[in-house]
Amino acid sequence: MYAEVRNVTQLSPTLLRVSLEGGTLDQFAGTTATDGYINARFVPESSPITVPFGPEDLEGLPPEHRPRPRRFTIRRWNEAERILDIDFVAHGDVGYAGSWAQRAKPGDRLQFDGPGGSYRPRSDVDWHLMVGDESALGAIGASLEALDASARALVFVLVDGPDHEIDLPSAAAAEIVWLHRATSDDPEQLLVDAVRAANFPDGSFDVFVHGEAGEVRAVRKHLIADRDVDVANESISPYWRRKHTDEDWRAVKRQFLAEQARD
Repeated sequence: MYAEVRNVTQLSPTLLRVSLEGGTLDQFAGTTATDGYINARFVPESSPITVPFGPEDLEGLPPEHRPRPRRFTIRRWNEAERILDIDFVAHGDVGYAGSWAQRAKPGDRLQFDGPGGSYRPRSDVDWHLMVGDESALGAIGASLEALDASARALVFVLVDGPDHEIDLPSAAAAEIVWLHRATSDDPEQLLVDAVRAANFPDGSFDVFVHGEAGEVRAVRKHLIADRDVDVANESISPYWRRKHTDEDWRAVKRQFLAEQARD
């Protein structure tokens, strides 16, 4: 499946929203999961292949020319207009996906599979806990939009600074706590310290915690040890790991998750 860039919107200094249309989006089924994602394939600039491509086009290609797979959360799927919004965290020329989003212009093509996804705020709890960084903003934003006016949410988001905060609309009573790395002496502790210090609302709640591996693991440990959360029934997972490329992270993620499961 593939689609074409409709437009690109700069949401913050490091966050870009790419809106896709056309291509084969008439076959896109959407998903009810608010952490729904696509598995995108980013073609290196030096590669001779173009989108759309098939398995036969990849035969004999050297590794440096092969598309790089990356998973991205669906921020919004407009089924009526067949427009798919994907948010990208971009840091200059670092990484294939972010640099592609920074170069993207109307008519550029992106190939992908999906969607997948598993989380949606539950209707049988009293409130919702959402914790993450820029990489989780797409899912957090989609989850907040899925809540109705009777719902309640407590949200912690870690970003670089005040100018990196974005609008997160919701009909629910949502308390959003923005945390800024730029003003912290220990930014890697910001998320877990904020969650640990929080007064949780009364009643039952579900949990969505996604972002940098070490920070997600620290929050997970706290929820197990101090909040009596059964994490087996919650959505808690690392999206990326500090000081690791995406390929490096893929190579060690299985071991990391096994170690985390023993916490």
